[in-house]
Amino acid sequence: MSYQKIWQQNFKSVKKLLDFLQLPKSIYKNVLLDATFPLSLPIRLATKIKKKDIQDPILLQFLPLKKEIEKQKKSFSKNPLKENKFQKNRILKKYEKRLLLLTCNTCCMNCRFCFRRNFFINSPINFNKELLYIAKDTNIEEVILSGGDPLSLNNQQLKMLFSSLNKIDHLKRIRIHSRFFIGIPERLNDELLFIFASLKKQCYFVTHINHFQELDDDIINVFKKLQAIKIPVLCQSVLLKDVNDDIQILSRLYTALINNGIIPYYLHQLDKVFGASHFETTKITGKNLIKSLLSLVPGYGVPRYVQEIPYKKSKTLITP
Repeated sequence: MSYQKIWQQNFKSVKKLLDFLQLPKSIYKNVLLDATFPLSLPIRLATKIKKKDIQDPILLQFLPLKKEIEKQKKSFSKNPLKENKFQKNRILKKYEKRLLLLTCNTCCMNCRFCFRRNFFINSPINFNKELLYIAKDTNIEEVILSGGDPLSLNNQQLKMLFSSLNKIDHLKRIRIHSRFFIGIPERLNDELLFIFASLKKQCYFVTHINHFQELDDDIINVFKKLQAIKIPVLCQSVLLKDVNDDIQILSRLYTALINNGIIPYYLHQLDKVFGASHFETTKITGKNLIKSLLSLVPGYGVPRYVQEIPYKKSKTLITP
């Protein structure tokens, strides 16, 4: 089955998801049946959720809860990183020698803690203005493909984009931030693998995994295919209350990653987007977790614990 057809089968109805998970009707009083930021959950991830368990760590990442519109902390906002101050068309220019290219609005899953849950660009996907900007600015060494999820673009769109980036001499690196393979590993079909292999620039692939239950052999095999064509795979996570704020969960995740050559990159302090305050942990919690990880996981398997602060030129390191 093609990845597009698999994607179309995502759970979009909260009621259907709750029925699939055999959760009682009494749960309905705690959920948002018609959330503004809608449910979208790949079937593959849904099958990894423990039945009849409202506290399952995968379910908590995707199920719309009434907590999102109640008891919100005052420091949380719709645009916590002030990205609109740095945005021009589909470009975000926050860092020296790097820029983010906002490829699309869509993802293959809607994470409840997404800091771009209110992000939307209503313009054609052709990247002509953005590519011209990159070609003219010879200080740009790296383009980071973000979104949305860049792998939401079809193969033809990605091929045209990569072909254009390949022709820019001063551009040295392309970084792809995507969670697509975690929900639909079938996305890496032969055609997409060939497109990746045709890249002339050094490519880095950054995936997003928060809990070891998200991994399986098919997903690992996808990353092995990228590694085989010399694309390093890194992983970033978000520290989430009741999901992964536990030393055993994090140590199992990062051990599984390094056992398969995937580099733990960042552990993010939650971005303060409105609707996600129930996921927030304290920085003391995060520091203690990193300190404990250092005694359980090799140094190269411990991610940098960071926070994104608006107007800063890089992520801010939170040290234990």
